[in-house]
Amino acid sequence: MARIINAEFITSAPSIKLALPADMSEIAVMGRSNVGKSSFINSLTNRKNLAKSSSTPGKTRLINFFDIQFVCEEERMMARLVDLPGFGYARVSKTEKKAWQKSLTEFIAERSSIRLFVHLLDARHPNMPIDQDVRNYLQSIKRGDQEILEIFTKADKLNQKQLGALKRDYPGALNISNLKKSGIQKATDQIFELLFFKKC
Repeated sequence: MARIINAEFITSAPSIKLALPADMSEIAVMGRSNVGKSSFINSLTNRKNLAKSSSTPGKTRLINFFDIQFVCEEERMMARLVDLPGFGYARVSKTEKKAWQKSLTEFIAERSSIRLFVHLLDARHPNMPIDQDVRNYLQSIKRGDQEILEIFTKADKLNQKQLGALKRDYPGALNISNLKKSGIQKATDQIFELLFFKKC
């Protein structure tokens, strides 16, 4: 069982040009606004307020960097968690949104240290076009040394029939509830395995 025993906010960057050096294996966490990204990061790291939720979905347009430390059978391993801005909601001008999205897609495509993309989706709305666009984009730019993990949040909002359909339609995805903390350990183990190529 893998655990994250330490997590620390390092810095925020508005663009790839101001990002930290690509000197550590990175987990890029992404998802549309209001999917529960900050809650997921806090649940994953077992820190209540490590990632701050914005009161206005889509308002935050910064790339946030956190250093995290995993432990597996007494072995400690470092990684960096990259919290990408939520997409698909921001109430800004079309020009500003276009510039912001260009910066974000540039970061995703060019960041050499990203080893794992964690794509968060709302379990209640699994087939939204914007999520399909992200899925297709990640598949198109994914390098051989990168992996993609889809995680459905808010799974506690589904009944058993809906949950069964979700598992049938997306067999490789994980289902979690930040509210009930269900599925978080499985997500931690899966992230560790994909990042370090070893089971814990």
